Amino acid sequence: MIEAELKARVHDPEAVMQQLDERATARVEVYRDTYYDRPDGSLEKADEELRVRTVHGPDSTRTVLTFKGAAVDEASGSKPEHETTVADAEAAHAILRGLGHVVQIAFEKRCRNYDFTACGRQMLATLVRVPEIDGTFLEVETIVDEDDVPAALDDIRAVLAELGIAPEDLTRETYTGAVAAQRR
Repeated sequence: MIEAELKARVHDPEAVMQQLDERATARVEVYRDTYYDRPDGSLEKADEELRVRTVHGPDSTRTVLTFKGAAVDEASGSKPEHETTVADAEAAHAILRGLGHVVQIAFEKRCRNYDFTACGRQMLATLVRVPEIDGTFLEVETIVDEDDVPAALDDIRAVLAELGIAPEDLTRETYTGAVAAQRR
């Protein structure tokens, strides 16, 4: 399955949040993301990602192991995504290190997640603040088969337009890249 996704910089976070609050109930969560690579950096060079994410919500904590393959759509960066919940975060980290992977970068994301249906699709919209990066971002995604990516991205663009996000606000900037640049 492909995570068809677009990300944008948000100029009026309060207005976007208000509109999203009208669509769905927000799930406020803090993500602690740790990205791994091989010592030679070959995952990053292949445009692949290996991540352990621990999600802290108001009532629970869960950890997810994710592998993302290389982008199937260059303009959006949409990627195949394989994800599974893990029972023990420390064990997941130990397994990856034991397999020879090294931490590429780790950081925190503060998220407001909204699940809703639009254009006949299940969508997830996430307002994101990364303490180390200026600004607020909006990610809108849906999971589709590879042949449905172009149509799904059109539907996501329609949702973004409804939220007042202009095409020029779209960005391919990655949080990992922005955090790494900030730390240099």
